[in-house]
Amino acid sequence: MTIPRPQPSILAMEPYIGGQSTIDGVEGAIKLSSNESPLGAGPKAREAFLQAADQLNLYPDGAAQRLHDAIAARYGLDPDRIVCGNGSDDLLSLLGLAYLDVGSEAIYSEHGFLFYKLVAQANGAVPVSVPETDLKADVDAIMAAVSAKTRIVFIANPNNPTGTFLTIEEVKRLRDGLRSDILLVLDGAYAEYVHRDDYSAGIELVTNSENVVMTRTFSKIYGLASLRLGWCYCPVSVADALNRIRGPFNVNGAAQAAGVASLADTAHEEKAIAHNDHWRDWLFEEITKLGLKVTPSIANFLLIHFDAESPKSAPQADRFLQKNGLILRRLEAYGLPHCLRLTVGLEQANRAVIAALTEFTGD
Repeated sequence: MTIPRPQPSILAMEPYIGGQSTIDGVEGAIKLSSNESPLGAGPKAREAFLQAADQLNLYPDGAAQRLHDAIAARYGLDPDRIVCGNGSDDLLSLLGLAYLDVGSEAIYSEHGFLFYKLVAQANGAVPVSVPETDLKADVDAIMAAVSAKTRIVFIANPNNPTGTFLTIEEVKRLRDGLRSDILLVLDGAYAEYVHRDDYSAGIELVTNSENVVMTRTFSKIYGLASLRLGWCYCPVSVADALNRIRGPFNVNGAAQAAGVASLADTAHEEKAIAHNDHWRDWLFEEITKLGLKVTPSIANFLLIHFDAESPKSAPQADRFLQKNGLILRRLEAYGLPHCLRLTVGLEQANRAVIAALTEFTGD
């Protein structure tokens, strides 16, 4: 008997698995595995979300116009070049659907966000992983990997899970080195945490290019991960393509309302940035004091390295931390089996991690 079968490329995919959130037999485990905001949503976003409950019977604005206008006003953008989605991963999927086909290729860096590979596979394209240099995307290696079949280059900047980044000059060099028919997708999920003169999320490049797209999310600094809300800024032709294929109501009303309110709540955003700056630096220093290598990060997480040849390896550290009610991110799927990724948490959580790692690394 024959049965309906999906495309072969779909069956070749490994489903995306997010950060672990619970520990069997442990109540009140502290989740530091998904780079979520420890401060949560701001008060204005919470209030907007609650008010949205009065209109649950109504379809949301399919154009998300108030949200478009709020994003445009915040960053000085053309609202017609903004497309919103059910999280930025929704927009990445739409870009793949619009610009990839069977046999084409999508490039991403060796330790880049896992979802880029899945976007390629879902559309029958070949995912091309390019080696990094010192855990950072290598512009020359990426350009060398470009072939006649390349259609998209995905760059997470800052990168997850390494926390490293490409300077704006490096990104410009990459853009200038790509053919005009290759789409450069700059994933700025953690851009709001960055305040460096040599960094840009890519707005200027999008404004002045016909083949650059920047994606952003409300899941991180704004604390709206549960509502699934993202946006991208893109050339007019790309926006037109995405609007043709996205769902007619792909952003729910509560998410739109909370997103607009979040953009207006600059006090909460500044508080989240200050919290992250302080505790990320503190965690880096304290973990380094324990003799563990930590990759410098400009995002809201740290990549911790363990000795693979030692009995105190990353898997052993993970088990020990979980016994203490602490959940970090295992990174075998990212090609980093000897590392754990630690999200910056609240003070109590951060201090608990240092206490547990101190005990784990002790003689």
